[in-house]
Amino acid sequence: MSALTLEVRGLRVSYGDEEIFSNEEFRLEGPGLVVVMGPNGAGKTTLFKALLGLITVKGKVLINGEDVTGRPERAGKLIGYVPQWKGEDYGFPVSVREIVESAIALRRRPPRLSFPKDERERIESALRRMGVDDIAGKPLSELSGGQRQRVFIARALVWDPSILIMDEPLTAVDPMGRVDLVRMIKEMSSSKLVMVSSHDPSMFLDRAKLIMVVNRGIVALGPPDQVIKEELLSKVYGRSVFIVEKCVHVVDGYAI
Repeated sequence: MSALTLEVRGLRVSYGDEEIFSNEEFRLEGPGLVVVMGPNGAGKTTLFKALLGLITVKGKVLINGEDVTGRPERAGKLIGYVPQWKGEDYGFPVSVREIVESAIALRRRPPRLSFPKDERERIESALRRMGVDDIAGKPLSELSGGQRQRVFIARALVWDPSILIMDEPLTAVDPMGRVDLVRMIKEMSSSKLVMVSSHDPSMFLDRAKLIMVVNRGIVALGPPDQVIKEELLSKVYGRSVFIVEKCVHVVDGYAI
């Protein structure tokens, strides 16, 4: 398998007069799992949107050598994205299958809801891969948090992207659902470059290739044994870091 690469050169991101990222540079190669961590407001979601071309930036973002800076229509064909759940109301009548179908329908001008055989196979494959094919006809409003997240991951997988970005995929998911989601995310990282942000990074550490610590800039990027250290994390999280039997834990007050 050829290397999957995501490269950032001189990335600068500002909101008004406030600079969030300043001249950041890094290169990620896959497959593998990259865990992105940092306190609330650190810039994790902003970084993801910059990589996806969803916000205005300075610098360069290259995927597999292709410049996709500020081009969400191109970046979206190479990166699957699962945004953070922020308490949205899913009471409107839309089914699991329709959510996954939208990954294809919304790319068309104008959108159409009929699909040729190859696209229908993509949709069914994504539903099966995430184990939601048996509930494909259910309304999204009737799903648990874990089921809902699997549906949105299935949507991100429809085009079989080489890179997958997931922003806090464990939010509002019960403990058993978290275990299943973490297992699926780890399995996907064996064939894709997966970036996942999490307020509970410990669940991913046994498979993580790299840890990226973000706090209004990239504070650290490296293997877990070089980054998950009390001294470094204390500078980022303050008193939210503590030691239990030589293991570092982060508690930043983020509720399920």
